[in-house]
Amino acid sequence: MPQKPLFSIITITLNNAKGLAKTKESILTQTCTDYEWIVQDGASTDNSLDLLQNSDAIIQSEKDTGIYNAMNRAIPRAKGDYILFLNAGDCLATSETLQIIKNMPKQNPALIYGDAIEDNKIKKSRAHAGIKYGMFTHHQAMLYNRKVLSGMRYDETYQIAADYDLTARFLEKHPEALYIPAPLCIFETGGISQQNAAQGRKEQFQTRKSLKLCTAWQNHAITGLQSINITLRRFLPPLYWLLKRH
Repeated sequence: MPQKPLFSIITITLNNAKGLAKTKESILTQTCTDYEWIVQDGASTDNSLDLLQNSDAIIQSEKDTGIYNAMNRAIPRAKGDYILFLNAGDCLATSETLQIIKNMPKQNPALIYGDAIEDNKIKKSRAHAGIKYGMFTHHQAMLYNRKVLSGMRYDETYQIAADYDLTARFLEKHPEALYIPAPLCIFETGGISQQNAAQGRKEQFQTRKSLKLCTAWQNHAITGLQSINITLRRFLPPLYWLLKRH
């Protein structure tokens, strides 16, 4: 591991040894080794910590109050230029992913983002300027400039959409971003955001309201469109994925 790596990969986990094993393999098979791997474990009682032996993972195992509390605990430990949150079960898209990002033009943007793979399909990112419409790509396909992120934290009053809230606040202060037209992550489906989609929409509504990202009627309209999007995914998946490829 370099003394000052380009990437800090943060993985939070709790009793998810199976998912952690997938994430570990994804990270350790990267052709680019210019990274540190920080694991924030919530005091797991399975064999998660055993899996991390013989790896260069920087491990902290302690009880936390939830996903975003664990992320907040991990942020100050990062030393890389860019921070990527890749939780247990999530994977980098290919073994070349970090190298692809490293080969980007030397623009030093505040945010780097790309597409994602979900359900074995490529889910194209939207432009980051459309943050008011919701997350433009998966959180696991975003890399935050550490110096910019260092003074920010996830709002732990949110249960589902703290990543959306943080990204919106981040871009409000630092709108410069670089899009990489390639999948950066494989998203693990079935997580808390998909299980509690309605709560997530409410929390995104609150973020748009508090940050004044749009008018009140636009906020309600966006929430309605998000509900339609979820319905399409559930009942008309071919149409949903056709729309997501463009």
